[in-house]
Parts: sequence; C-alpha cells; structure tokens
Amino acid sequence: MKKLCPNFDREDGLETVLEVPIPDEMLANMGSNNALRWHNMRMLMKSHATGDKTSGNASRKAELLLLLNIVGSPLIPLPVQSDQAPTRPIKDCSFEASTAKYIIQQYIAATGGPAALNSVRSMYAIGKVKMSASEFHLGDESVRLRGKAEVGGFVLWQKNPDLWYLELVLSGYKVSAGSDGKVTWRQFASQQSHASRGPPRPLRRSLQGLDPRSTANLFADAVCIGEKTINNEDCFILKLEANPETLQARSTSSFEIIHHTLWGYFSQRTGLLIQFEDSHLLRMNGKRNESVFWENSMESIIEDYRYIDGIKIAHRGRTQVTLFRYGEGSANHKRKMEEVWEIEEVDFNIWGLSMDCFLAPSDLKKDLDAGENPLG
Repeated sequence: MKKLCPNFDREDGLETVLEVPIPDEMLANMGSNNALRWHNMRMLMKSHATGDKTSGNASRKAELLLLLNIVGSPLIPLPVQSDQAPTRPIKDCSFEASTAKYIIQQYIAATGGPAALNSVRSMYAIGKVKMSASEFHLGDESVRLRGKAEVGGFVLWQKNPDLWYLELVLSGYKVSAGSDGKVTWRQFASQQSHASRGPPRPLRRSLQGLDPRSTANLFADAVCIGEKTINNEDCFILKLEANPETLQARSTSSFEIIHHTLWGYFSQRTGLLIQFEDSHLLRMNGKRNESVFWENSMESIIEDYRYIDGIKIAHRGRTQVTLFRYGEGSANHKRKMEEVWEIEEVDFNIWGLSMDCFLAPSDLKKDLDAGENPLG
C-alpha cells in the first residue's frame, strides 16, 4: 500500500503523507504512469469532496456510498467498555451463561492473556478492502455478486475509553466515522455529518479480530447455545441479544429496530473467534400505516491470526451481507454485498494520540430522525 504521495513539483521536496493509505491495485487503475496516476487520484478525491456532479455517474456514486455505509462502517448494536478488564466471575448464573464465560476465558488466553490485553491503551490499523455487490432480486431468487470489485484502503485509530476514528476510501470515495466517547458519527465527503442514536458504540470492524479485549467484553454476557463446524473447525456458538432499552434508544418515529442479535463462533481447538455474525430487523413506517421490513444480516469469516507485541490479531477475512426487504405494499427484494479485507499494519500504545484526534465534526447534525441511515 502507498502511504506517501511523491512531490512532482520538486525532485528534492518532501513526500506527502497520505491520510488514508492507497492500495497499489487502486492506484494502478488511475493511469498509464506514476505522475498521471497521482494526478488523477487527487482530482478524483477533490471532485468527490466538493460534490462535483459531473465527475461520475450518479448511480455509481450511490452504489459506492451504500457499500461504504453498510459494509465499510457498520456499528455493533451494544456499547462496549474497551478499557474494562475482559474477565467475569463464573458463578451465580445459568449453565449456558457460565459456559460462555468459560469459553471467553479460553479466548482471552488464546489471544495473549489478560496482562497483554489489559496493557493496550490505544492502537491503529491499516488495511485494504475489496467490495462488490449484486443487483436487487425479486423474491427468493438466487443472488450473485456482479462485476469487478471496488478497491480501497482504510486506517483505524482507537484509544481507551470509547474513542475511535475510521477513514475508509473506496475507489476514490471516502467515509469518515468516529466516536468521541459521547456520540458516534459518520460523514461522507460533500455531505453533512450525522450522529447515531443512542450511546456511543464500537465499530464492527474492530470486532473482526482486531480488538480481542472488546470482543471478550462484548461476549462476556452471552450464552452458549450449542456447537457447529465452520471450515472443518468444531466451534462453540455464543449468542447475544440487544436489550429492548438499547433498541428503543436507536429507533425513531420513522423506523423501529425490532431485534439485533450477534453470534460468535469460537474454535474448540484454538479458542479463537473464527466467525462473527449479526442480524438486525427494522420496520419502516410508511404511508397509510403500511410497514416495510428490512433485514440486514452480516457474516464474517476471520482468518490469519498473527502475534503483534504478544497479542494475536486476525489479518484477513471476508464479510458477506444480505439485505432483504419485504412487507405490505412492497415486493420482496434481496441483495448481497461482500467485503474481503486484509490488514497491512497494526501497532499498539501510540504516542501523541490525544483527544483532539477523536473530535466530532463541527457540522455534526443531531437531528437524528432525519439524518441516520438505520441500515448502517
């Protein structure tokens, strides 16, 4: 991945550090030589940031923004205390809950142990992504991804407690998202930023093998519901439901979140999380009291765990998303999206990472009923 932009104006000039690293494949598609590629990349990013409607097809822009929103920057349904010690006493609870706590203890040991996980105060990760999507299909027709995958890169910063910031660029389009510990927000270039309803929540990307302590804290209150074989690995299944108060805090007058459920599949052999799923169902309140339902299901396969400073981090994975719309006065529509990601670099306890790095945008819109996309 390219982290520096050459100085083409002066041969002895310093190179520019990119805010978001650019995958080599993304840059290679921008022109026939290095200077032209960087020029086209700058022009593309500038046109998107200023909202230039002549710079590309409107449907393509809408498609990329949908991928950035639903696949690139979704949130976990529950707040998670990232600075909390990832252990819970195994007593005074049901057999299913105590079994889940025991499984999480094995996961903590497999990813480095309590001392290593508790030593992390901050982190950053750099990675690249490939995203693709299908058309909307009617009813229960089989759905296949189409065309060439869109390529992009991201950088993620985190700091205890509850601070994080993501920048993700996909084929020249960009989304920024973050949490300042009080509010979680998302912003696209040339558009006003919007806050998410309810308490600040972590980014789903962090729970895909990047942040073992937050993963352990998330599933510490889960229950074990059985076993399943995933890619020839026998796994325990942990299940966690968002409570009604949390769902109500995220709902508005225009939509209601009916449920949001998470499942973690932990290998019986290694103790590691190898699959992570979540599904949420919401009801959109339409005209004439007609209701349209949207079900959004995400399934992530998590692979290639490696030790970084004594902590085991996943470096590759694949997420598949299924959107299903149905209801009164609405034809059933189904659509699939997919992201393949790869982590290039991870580091912990970053010096100089201050609160200023996580400030919300000055134009943050708090009219949540009008602003938030419930599917993301």
